[in-house]
Amino acid sequence: MIGARLHELRLAFMLLSRVPMGRLREPVPSIGAAAWAFPLVGVIVGGASAATLALGLMVHLSPMVASGLALAAGVLVTGGLHEDGLADLADGFGGGADRARKLAIMRDSRIGTYGVLALVLVVGLRWAALADVAAVAPGRALGTLVAIGVASRAGLAPVLWRMPAARDDGLGKAASGVGAVSAGVSLTLGLGALLVLAGAAGLILALPIAAMVGALAWLAWRQIGGQTGDVLGAMQQLAEVGAWIVLSGWMGAR
Repeated sequence: MIGARLHELRLAFMLLSRVPMGRLREPVPSIGAAAWAFPLVGVIVGGASAATLALGLMVHLSPMVASGLALAAGVLVTGGLHEDGLADLADGFGGGADRARKLAIMRDSRIGTYGVLALVLVVGLRWAALADVAAVAPGRALGTLVAIGVASRAGLAPVLWRMPAARDDGLGKAASGVGAVSAGVSLTLGLGALLVLAGAAGLILALPIAAMVGALAWLAWRQIGGQTGDVLGAMQQLAEVGAWIVLSGWMGAR
């Protein structure tokens, strides 16, 4: 039992990060079986960002510069996987006239105007909001980087549980078969990280994260009839930026 869970955890890291995990022995678990562990990838991603931010502030870099380096560290850990999904989704939803065309554009590796704008806006807002929090409460920023890293990935398993795949192939299809237990474990990990690492703000941050995931799930249902890997990546990005914007506003209002 423990060995199977470790295999699933390793597979989650292999899918959502560039962290070396070696080769999995047979039988290799399905992507759906590993979905419960997606939030745990956020521990390493958020931890790398937090360590970079702490080091930057320690050597007296400005909060803006240190925050930019922190975001860059997170991108290096994931290989920009989620950002790529966000850009593809923006191009597809923005430029496709019908469902088939939207899916075709999302599969195209080239990036268009909508994708560039989405990346600039989302990364820019994350950067500015993180810098705001780091300037006022650097200790809170460090813990919250890890908490949001976990919580922004906690909604992916529930989406895979409830939403059908929009394609007959691809990551969204391969990750189907997620059960209620995996979805519940994923949500528990996300909420637990927020409460433990973000303190009183944790419950507040859960709201924009849930709202962003829910809104994009509804939009994806309307636009393409289900989820894809790009939809999941965009959900993580929007959940993260939504949480940082709300935290920045909450800290500024105190």
